[in-house]
Amino acid sequence: MITLTKRNAIRKRIHARIRAKLAGTAERPRLNVYRSVGHIYAQVIDDQKGETLVSASTLAAKMKTGGNLAAAKEVGKTVAELAVAKGVKKVVFDRGGYLYHGRIKALADAAREAGLEF
Repeated sequence: MITLTKRNAIRKRIHARIRAKLAGTAERPRLNVYRSVGHIYAQVIDDQKGETLVSASTLAAKMKTGGNLAAAKEVGKTVAELAVAKGVKKVVFDRGGYLYHGRIKALADAAREAGLEF
């Protein structure tokens, strides 16, 4: 059985490998996702300037639970709407070392439906 700390260390190694290959620019910022047990967070980041353009999370939305698909879809929709309002249409998706399924996939699909291209 893999302990939670070892699993997170593996995820961080995978995320470092992903980040070596992709970065957000002013024209195409990075949509980063972080998933905890109880919440999910998403940020649109311009890595050249080192600033977060928009962010959304289940914590900021004051949702009762953030650990389910419905919450992930809501965060994806919210971050996409905020990004489009700021003039960002195309992004690079950074799954944060997580597998692309479940809440991560739900967030990405909701962001695409709300107008982001990646």
